[in-house]
Amino acid sequence: MQDYIDLAQKNGVELKDTGHCQFCGAATTRGVHECVEIFSLGFQQIDYSRIENHLYRFLSVDAHTLQHPEIHGRWNNHFHLTRLYLIFNHKVKWRYELSPRLSDHLNKYKAHHKDELLNPPKILSRGDLTSTDVLSSSTNEEKCRDMIMKWAKEVYHAWSEHHLTVSIIANSFQKNKTLSGKEKLS
Repeated sequence: MQDYIDLAQKNGVELKDTGHCQFCGAATTRGVHECVEIFSLGFQQIDYSRIENHLYRFLSVDAHTLQHPEIHGRWNNHFHLTRLYLIFNHKVKWRYELSPRLSDHLNKYKAHHKDELLNPPKILSRGDLTSTDVLSSSTNEEKCRDMIMKWAKEVYHAWSEHHLTVSIIANSFQKNKTLSGKEKLS
């Protein structure tokens, strides 16, 4: 993964070093840098070594990435929004090994949709909850899991303009038998 500062520069975005996060509005004092740091620490209340908690790692990665698309590569929006679509709408029990499969599927999709962009909702309109909300409300593992779920759902709904596009990607991902039956809840 490229450094987020390099990607911001490549995207022509000047990162602010003070105040709230300029993208999600998180109540930080060092801007987006502190927001990325909070996210990178991984919400320590959750034991991510337990398989039942892996979902919350995926949800937090997707939520944070979709709230900060200016510091990520252009096709990240497709990947993270499609994964949320699969988790929330298709009830896929996401596992680590599914991420490279989705990435490979998305690479094939990109070949035929080279100019497609998922333009993000405007800055500060990508869900009301942020990394600092999750951090401050997470007094134990259960509350942390609940906050991450709420955060991911808010961010997912903020991107509703693109749900049809990612539904096409998600449906073809499943249609091509990329998922086995054990990865579905139903």
